[in-house]
Amino acid sequence: MLEFENVTVSLAGVRVLRNVSFKIDASETVALIGANGAGKTTALRTIMGFTDVSGEIRFGEMALTAVAPAKRPRLGIGYAPEDRRLFSAFTVEDNILMPGQVAKLTPGELRRRLDLIYEILPELRELAARPAGSVSGGQGKMVALGRALMIGRKLIMLDEPFQGLAPALARRYAEALRRLRDTDSEVTLIITESNPGLLKNFADRALVIDRGEVRAGSLNAEEAA
Repeated sequence: MLEFENVTVSLAGVRVLRNVSFKIDASETVALIGANGAGKTTALRTIMGFTDVSGEIRFGEMALTAVAPAKRPRLGIGYAPEDRRLFSAFTVEDNILMPGQVAKLTPGELRRRLDLIYEILPELRELAARPAGSVSGGQGKMVALGRALMIGRKLIMLDEPFQGLAPALARRYAEALRRLRDTDSEVTLIITESNPGLLKNFADRALVIDRGEVRAGSLNAEEAA
């Protein structure tokens, strides 16, 4: 489904990913584990086309490195960055709809996907008319997830979704991910996290990124360390 082959990425002259190779199958939930600065965010941004890369990335049968960044979401790739990046003056619902509108989905398809998002994240329906700039940081992460779901029909990438969340909101976020998995068993999820224990009851397996290199890992915090 997604495959890295000898992928190297440098930022400001520093190698952040070093000859990275791994494969993720369709419908898997994979935790990408690593300390801050290990390269987790860079890996996701590379999939979105936001970095200069050497090596090969394949998405299904397609060479993803040959696809312009602006066209990658249309392949069914949704991305919720760690910092959310919401348009604060737009409503919550407008933020969720935006990637579908950019992809020129029909009004009927936009409505169908929006209704599904509200089933998975019911609190977003209550927030729909509020300016995105007025929601809390934790609620903003929910909005970012909803926005990723609007376009991510095949692959959804979540960057540190639990970071900074209060325990109650973290539980609601995890419940939403379980509802997503129950609703769509074929979608592939990549979730970055510093603490593997947070995903041990949800992810199928872990990949550990350390000093720009990726290896198979464990969802048990002690073993991962």
